[in-house]
Amino acid sequence: MESGELAAHDGRVHVEEQLDIEVPETAHQISSDSWLQAGFVLTTGLNSAFVLGYSGTIMVPLGWAPGGVGLLAAAAISLYANMLLAKLHLHGGKRHIRYRDLAGHIYGRRAYFLTWGLQYVNLFMINAGFIILGGCALKAVYVLFQDDNTMKLPYFIAITGFVCVMFAIGVPHLSALRIWLGISTLLSLVYLVITFVLTIKDGINAPPRDYSIPGTRTGKIFSTIGACANLVFVYNSGMLPEIQATIREPVVKNMLKALYLQFTIGAIPMYAVIFAGYWAYGSSTSTYLLSSVSGPVWLKTVANITAFLQTVISLHIFASPMYEYMDTRCKIKGSDLKPKNLSFRILFRGGYLAINTLMAALLPFLGDIQSLTGAISTIPLTFILANHMYLMVKNNKLNSLQKSWHWLNVCFFGLMSVAAAVAALWLIAVHSKDYNVFADL
Repeated sequence: MESGELAAHDGRVHVEEQLDIEVPETAHQISSDSWLQAGFVLTTGLNSAFVLGYSGTIMVPLGWAPGGVGLLAAAAISLYANMLLAKLHLHGGKRHIRYRDLAGHIYGRRAYFLTWGLQYVNLFMINAGFIILGGCALKAVYVLFQDDNTMKLPYFIAITGFVCVMFAIGVPHLSALRIWLGISTLLSLVYLVITFVLTIKDGINAPPRDYSIPGTRTGKIFSTIGACANLVFVYNSGMLPEIQATIREPVVKNMLKALYLQFTIGAIPMYAVIFAGYWAYGSSTSTYLLSSVSGPVWLKTVANITAFLQTVISLHIFASPMYEYMDTRCKIKGSDLKPKNLSFRILFRGGYLAINTLMAALLPFLGDIQSLTGAISTIPLTFILANHMYLMVKNNKLNSLQKSWHWLNVCFFGLMSVAAAVAALWLIAVHSKDYNVFADL
């Protein structure tokens, strides 16, 4: 058996056996990837097509100074929280390959199921957002060539869901992405560069823009809180242990390298597009930036098509913990092309994504979905749990100042989570009054 392969008889990993580290059973590969591949997984999520919405969902409600400072502050605190989580990966002589495994080991059985529930909601909502984005990209291409309004957004959302199912059937697990991560990076660069160039051109040629925060006083308050939840959503996946599980030894050191890549070089394209989009269009910036740009039809078509394709790959990353759970629970092992394994992926992954797609079509409010996801799951998973787990594990090694800092994070983000959830639900309720279900936005 080669290093990094699963030992079928007990679910342990060969390289960890040498170090006497216990690894839970899983049907997917672990300890098989380099830190660079994990870095590309993180960067793919960071520079996904969600970036095309941040100018409208973050900068418009916050404005220049709060939005810019907020993005940088959120990056710093997100990097810190993710580093804490990465350092707990080998706690207690065990390899915690799932977020819920780590929480269960530290807190017990109830925390295991609570964490799994939070993570499931987080990933489900993110996947719904990706499907909405894919539908928006396809509709944008359609509008470039047709003005008959025959095809509406829900139809394109359904098409996106179907393509995602096909990809999920063909790519069995996270480590199998490999070349797709390179393709994803190329696709990201294409639509980000095109979007950046077209927005800069529009900004140079446009009259003075209005950068005032739109809405009523009440609306501004809820929009600001929702935008703060979006700041958290930008940088965090809610599945760091699952990504770290794919990395070869030394897992902590290599995971930190991947995080440094994500928060430095990986973040530059995202910042460029966010700030360029808000500079060019001001408070009228849309929640899908490619809907605002002007330029050659063929160029906008390329940007939208590449955004759609990259969305399909990104969704697979965020759906992988659910796929791993289903495959492990049902003991799907052996060749990925076995009829039993293929039929299983068609049935279960197809069913999961069908529910995701229905949710996306019912409530295609992208900014509100981001806010709600950040509030009810990303904030608790990334900030509250990470800081509190670190306190629990390192309590005797921390001085009073360090303990106070971690407790401050727990309390502050706990209050923020509640406020952001209320704001997101209020925004969804307001938008639901303006649009019917299956709205054509």
